[in-house]
Formats: sequence, structure tokens, C-alpha cells
Amino acid sequence: MAAADVKPGRWFLPETPDVVGLLRLQLAVTIEALDALAAWARGDAASAEPVRAAKVRGDQSKRDLLDAIRDSFLTPIAAEDLFALSRGIDRILKQARDLIEEAEAMDCAPDAGIAEMVDMLGQAARNIDDAIRQLSSDPDRATEAADASIEVERKLEHVYYQGMARLLELRDMRERVSHRELYRRCSYIGELVIDVSERVVYAVVKES
Repeated sequence: MAAADVKPGRWFLPETPDVVGLLRLQLAVTIEALDALAAWARGDAASAEPVRAAKVRGDQSKRDLLDAIRDSFLTPIAAEDLFALSRGIDRILKQARDLIEEAEAMDCAPDAGIAEMVDMLGQAARNIDDAIRQLSSDPDRATEAADASIEVERKLEHVYYQGMARLLELRDMRERVSHRELYRRCSYIGELVIDVSERVVYAVVKES
């Protein structure tokens, strides 16, 4: 077929989905879950259900993002970084739900230390959202926001150790062990926050 026979309108690039927007939508679901988790940690037992429901929504958001990555011709952030960030966000959400499941299984109500740590997790997640929002437009500010999230987690560690020390004063061994496990899960969620934040920093370094 001669080049003149080919209609110009048939040559096009595929649409580029807003993969960063989809990633932020997934993170928005996680932030909603952490807000509900904070209410639960302060004594609102009914807030457990929104956390569980958020996990289902988060799974769908993750699938939507992965489908978009697969169909994208180009992405503003490397596909491997998008995948790693999405996976990390998903793990934070899963652990938030599992914190409730574990507390209910052990019949152990969260205490003030757990409530404080959960509040910090929500703050750190918002810093991550700020970092991702600026990842492709302002790498320096993205790094600053990621560092701010890590700094929140460092403060969380301080609350964790203070809480663990207070648990030693509990005479009821069952209560002490149960709370210890909840404290450890909050600490683990904090480690996941660091993983996601450092992945943002890594993505900036790669693109620089």
C-alpha cells in the first residue's frame, strides 16, 4: 500500500490514563480508612466497619491502577515505582483492617497510646499524598513531603516505646500481651509508611 493511501487519522497514540491520579485515589481510600481507624481507636466501635469496607474499595482502586499502567503508552513515573507505591499503600490499608481484627479477636480495646499512633499514621499518609501529588511536577517538594512523613513515623516510634514501657505496669498478663501485640502492629504500619515514603524519594532520584 502506498503511503498516500494511508489516512492520517489512523495514526495515533493510545490515550494516557492519569495513573498518578489513580494512585492518589487509592491512597485517598487508605486515608479514609485511617481516619475511621482513629475514631475506632478513640472508642467508636462502629467505625470498624468503614475500615473493613475501605479494604474492598482499596482493592478495586489498586486493580484500576494496575490496569491503567498496563494500558499506558507512557507514564510520568516509572511503572515499577507506581506498582511499588500501590503495593505499599495496599499493605498499609490491610494492616489497618488487621489491627481491628486482632483487637476484636483478643477482646482488647485500644488505649490512648494506640489512638495517638493511629492519628500519626493518618498524618503521615497525608504527607505521602502531598509527596505523590508533586512527584512529577516538583521533585524537591515531593522529597520534602516524603521526609515529613518519615519524621512523623519517627515520632510514632517514640510513642510506641513509651506505651510499651507503660504496659510493664499492667498486672494482668493477658491484657499486657494483648496490648503489646496491638502496639507492635501499629509500629509495623509505621514501617510500611517509611517504605512508601522512601520509594517516593527513590523515584525522585531515578528521574533526576
